[in-house]
Amino acid sequence: MVTLYKPEDFKIVLETALLAANDPMPLAELKKLFDQEFDDDTWRTLLDDLRRDWANRGVELVQLATGWRFQTRPEYQAFLDRLKNEKPARYSRAVMETLAIIAYRQPVTRGDIEDIRGVAVSPNILKTLEARGWIDTVGHRDAPGRPALHATTRKFLDDLALRSLSELPPLTEIEKVMDLAELPTTPAEAEALPEQADRPAEEQVDDRQQADAFPAAPDAA
Repeated sequence: MVTLYKPEDFKIVLETALLAANDPMPLAELKKLFDQEFDDDTWRTLLDDLRRDWANRGVELVQLATGWRFQTRPEYQAFLDRLKNEKPARYSRAVMETLAIIAYRQPVTRGDIEDIRGVAVSPNILKTLEARGWIDTVGHRDAPGRPALHATTRKFLDDLALRSLSELPPLTEIEKVMDLAELPTTPAEAEALPEQADRPAEEQVDDRQQADAFPAAPDAA
């Protein structure tokens, strides 16, 4: 086993663990790497130094809602997209509007969403967002029928490379949230996507109404 003496040695271990991880690593997990105990300032210094070490590379170290991870810098994502075989999912405008309402007004019920959008919301829309891991049921409103309250998840923040909801762009820049429209789906998630024929007429959209193509969220390293 390597003996650690200098801050540089600890950074190498952190770098190795973060590059090998499939998911963001919270600080509690990173602390398990070492026998030594560090105060919060020391951890911040180590991670900030490591982030600066990668400042001029195509991969960057970022802090997300669920922890730290290396990911592709957005400006290089377009090149990596050429290597992908799967076709990015294209969610309808109705799906993306519903996601935006939940993100900015959460927690909300399906009825709240319908009041804001002015049309009925198909249950399949909520199922699509749940299958993607972007929303979840967080409770029930104390009202007749006890309707479910929906809110966004930490995965939603991670996929947008955000640490908290306070970092969401202003509603006037909602197009940035629409970046999610081009994230690839897994086969299971694809099955959850409602077919046009299964949607109510007010939820059906043609290709021109679908969310416009935007660069995908950065890939994890």
